[in-house]
Amino acid sequence: MISIIIPIYNEAETLPMLYDRLISVIPFCGDRCEIIFVDDGSSDASMEIMKRFIAKSSDIRVVKLSRNFGHQAAISAGLKHAAGDAVAIMDGDLQDPPEELPRFLQKWREGYDVVYAVRTERKEGSLKRLAYGGFYRFLGLVSDIQIPLDAGDFCVMDRRVVQVLNEELPERVRFVRGLRSYAGFKQTGLKYERHQRAAGEVKYTFRKLVKLALDGIFGFTLLPLKMATYAGVFIALSSFLLGMLYLTARIFNFSVFGTSAQDVPGFTTLAVGVFFLGGIVLVFMGILGEYIGRIYIEVKKRPLYIVDEVIKNSDSRD
Repeated sequence: MISIIIPIYNEAETLPMLYDRLISVIPFCGDRCEIIFVDDGSSDASMEIMKRFIAKSSDIRVVKLSRNFGHQAAISAGLKHAAGDAVAIMDGDLQDPPEELPRFLQKWREGYDVVYAVRTERKEGSLKRLAYGGFYRFLGLVSDIQIPLDAGDFCVMDRRVVQVLNEELPERVRFVRGLRSYAGFKQTGLKYERHQRAAGEVKYTFRKLVKLALDGIFGFTLLPLKMATYAGVFIALSSFLLGMLYLTARIFNFSVFGTSAQDVPGFTTLAVGVFFLGGIVLVFMGILGEYIGRIYIEVKKRPLYIVDEVIKNSDSRD
């Protein structure tokens, strides 16, 4: 069986189109498919539309979360409820075309444990494309593991990879595509063209995108903390050498950078130095705070999401 997980947040406009395209693709997937919609606290008519889908098929169910927990939490909820030998993850806005699923499943049948989508072209604004490209390349540069460039959440995973994500990687701050790479196994990427939203408004605001980027960076590398150490060593060493230079100049009465040993240092130079060091300290305190904040979230062990109810057809085989 194939499980298809689709997180939904206020997608009433796209759901009918998504359903029609999914139903037309399923016969080409080569096995029975279950569709798991995860309602992430939608406030529009999404829930009513999905209930109509359930009435039409025993292979559709909805995992309704008690509120909006976020895209990554919704994906995690879907993974917990998926029973398929292969599990596909795709967005509900039709930017991930359902027609690509048979191609991904074919690669899975060839023996790959993870088949992830690589975006060759994005139908989005130039600024957003530039930001995404910069983030993926920066993450690839600093990450402790190899996270494929331009690979999103759209993928097909084997059952054993899903079990690892569910049981052995229980962290609360989730970056699913990073966890997927961390899990390892045999992986391959397939190129595809990411489409524009079929309808409605973009749900990933700039603030949410920044949070996702920070989760990816702070969750998979210690480089920011190491940079604080490197910067501290460099500044301390530079200050020591400069101090020794000025001390030597005072003893032997020669000028340094055009300043005599008898001159009184200027206020401007002193102020710039103080503000520079103060800025460096605050930046690295912020970096330390990001890591401590994530430790705090993990230590509290609050649930990643809360399921309100699971809605399925009375004729469901599960």
